[in-house]
Amino acid sequence: MTTHYFRGIRQLLTMSGAPSDDVPERSLGLIEDAAFGVDTGGRISWVGTQKDLPSGAECTDLDGVIVLPGFVDAHTHSVFAGDRTKDFAARCAGESYQEIAARGGGIRLTVGATRRASLEELVSLAKPRLEELLSHGVTSIEVKSGYGLSCEDEIRMLEAIALLEEEGPWKLTPTLLAAHIVPDEYRNNRDAYVDMVVQELLPEVAKRKLARHVDVFCDKGAFTLAETLRILERGRDLGFGLKVHAEQLTHSGASGAAAALGAVSADHLEHIEEADIKAMAKAGTSAVLMPAVAIFLGEDHRAPARALLSAGIPVALATDCNPGSCPTRHLPMVASLGCTWLGMTPSEALHGITRSGALALGLENGSGTLTPGAPADFVTSRLPSWQHLPYRFGHNPIQDVFIAGRHVLRRPKPYCGEELDVLHQCREDLPGESP
Repeated sequence: MTTHYFRGIRQLLTMSGAPSDDVPERSLGLIEDAAFGVDTGGRISWVGTQKDLPSGAECTDLDGVIVLPGFVDAHTHSVFAGDRTKDFAARCAGESYQEIAARGGGIRLTVGATRRASLEELVSLAKPRLEELLSHGVTSIEVKSGYGLSCEDEIRMLEAIALLEEEGPWKLTPTLLAAHIVPDEYRNNRDAYVDMVVQELLPEVAKRKLARHVDVFCDKGAFTLAETLRILERGRDLGFGLKVHAEQLTHSGASGAAAALGAVSADHLEHIEEADIKAMAKAGTSAVLMPAVAIFLGEDHRAPARALLSAGIPVALATDCNPGSCPTRHLPMVASLGCTWLGMTPSEALHGITRSGALALGLENGSGTLTPGAPADFVTSRLPSWQHLPYRFGHNPIQDVFIAGRHVLRRPKPYCGEELDVLHQCREDLPGESP
C-alpha cells in the first residue's frame, strides 16, 4: 500500500490517552507540529512530527490547522417525519413532556407522520439532518428507528437508514428501537406488542442484518423493566448489541440490569443511582449523556458525569437529535454543555465526542482516534488551540471533514475572531477532494 501524508498541523489530537489523565495534553495524545500518513485503504498508517516525515513523501499541507478525529454522535433519532413545533410551544406555555404525550402529542405524533411517509420521503427528510451533523464534524452517527412501532414501519425506517448509509459519506450505525413506546393499537394489550417485537420483528431484522443494536426506552410511560429485559435478552440471543434508554425521567434500574446483560451502553441517566453505576463499571458498559435534552425540556436533573467518570466508565456525549426533546445537530455545542452543565473537563468532553462515543457504539477498530490502524476520519479547525474547541460555546469550529482520508466537506472559512490576524488563509483546494 502507498501512503499519502498530511503535514502543516499545529496541533494533532490523536485521543490516544485516557480521559482520566489529569494532564490534558497527555489525555488527548497531543502532538505539535505534527504529520500523519493515510494508506490507500483509508486508515492511519503513521503518526509523528513534521521533522520525522519520510524524505520525498507525497504530502498535503494543511496550513497550520488543528486536526482531531471525526466526531462520533452515539445517540440520534435522525430518521422521522412530521413536525413537533406545537409541542414545543405547549411546553413553553407550561405543559410538561408527560402531559403533552398523554393528549396525543410527543412520540405518538411523530409515529403517525412517520407511518404515513414513504421510504423515499424518510430518506429525503433525514438527509439534510445528517448533512448538518457532518458540517459540525460528525463522521460516525448512530441512527435509531422507533417512530414506526409496527413490524412493517420499523423495517422501513431501518431500510431508510441503510439507503442513507449508501448515499452519504458518513458512517451510520443502525439501532432498532421498536420498544420506544407502546403504540395506540396495542394500548390495551401491551403483552401482544412485546410478543410481536420478540417473536417477529427482532428475528426478521436479524435475518436481514438491518441493525447492529437493539434498544429499549425503559421509563414511566414507556416500557417496564420486565418488558425491557425480555426484549434485550431476545436481542442478545439473536446477536444484537444491547443499548437502553434508562433513568431519564425516573429511576427504573434499567441501566444496571442492562449492564448485567452485557449492554454496550446505557443512555440518558439523569436519575441513575450508585448501585447502577457500580453495575455498569463492572460490566464495562459505557454511558451516553445528552445534556442538551434536559436544557431543551427545562428539566433540573443532571446526569452525574463526575461519578460515572470516577467509576472508570467511558462517558460519551451525544446530541439525541430528535423532533421532540432535542432537535439540535450541534455536537460541538453539546461538548461545551458537557463542561458547563455536567462538570466535565474540556479534555473529557472531547473524548466524549470522539473515542468514548465510538466505544458506546461498540466500534473497536480505532474509531474516534487518530492512531496507526484507525480509520482516517478527521476534521480540521482554524481555532488558536484545542482549548478553544469546547470553550467557543455555540460556535462551529469545523473547516474541513475527511472520511477514510477523502476530503468530503469544506465549510466557508468560519469567523474565528482574534486569530484571523495570526493564521494564514486556508488554501483553496486540497488534493483528494470529492465533488
